Amino acid sequence: MPLLDALARFNDAHPWSHNAHFHPWILRQVPSRFDRALDVGCGAGDLARLLATRANRVHGIDSDERIIGKARESTDPGLPVTFAVADGRSYDQGAPYDVITCVAVLHHLPLTETLLRFRQQLAPGGTLVIVGLTREDTRVQALLGLASVPLNLVIGWIKHRGRTASEAPVAMTAPTRPADVPYTEFVREARRVLPGVRLRRRLFWRHTLVWKKVRGDVDPGRLGSTQG
Repeated sequence: MPLLDALARFNDAHPWSHNAHFHPWILRQVPSRFDRALDVGCGAGDLARLLATRANRVHGIDSDERIIGKARESTDPGLPVTFAVADGRSYDQGAPYDVITCVAVLHHLPLTETLLRFRQQLAPGGTLVIVGLTREDTRVQALLGLASVPLNLVIGWIKHRGRTASEAPVAMTAPTRPADVPYTEFVREARRVLPGVRLRRRLFWRHTLVWKKVRGDVDPGRLGSTQG
């Protein structure tokens, strides 16, 4: 459709990272100082470097070897950050973690298995923060998606001061895929696996999840799995 093609051309000329937009919000969800953090799907390492201003050690992992190379190149050797090519379902160097973050990656992984893994890897009192994508299946989500279209154009124009960008930010060059889990299914499973979780729909086709692990939390392996 001509309109959709025009929108795509405008966005390509004025790209900005929806994921980085949530980084300040993520920092507000975690303690001012903590020991260890794990950033799953770290991409070019922008969030991992921000977490390193508060943590004694940050591990950033991503399955894309090329983007991990970019993250290493962009990181000051003095920062307490390491990067590894790894999958969030198996990596445990430095666990348990006081903070686990996962931005726009969960839909690439088996939902239940990954949430259970995060719950297991968190230290008592630790915080899990997820910014994710799901398939829109509610009226609220559809309305937020529609509202995001003009806002996306405006923010892209402002960030580039009306100029055409020479290239997209490095963080936006990692492989992506559409979300296939419906939001209502995601909410149901997140509440089952993470009791007391806080969920919220957001603009720019995202939702957020915050969960704090109470001391004495039961072994998540007892919960089993209802979907992958």
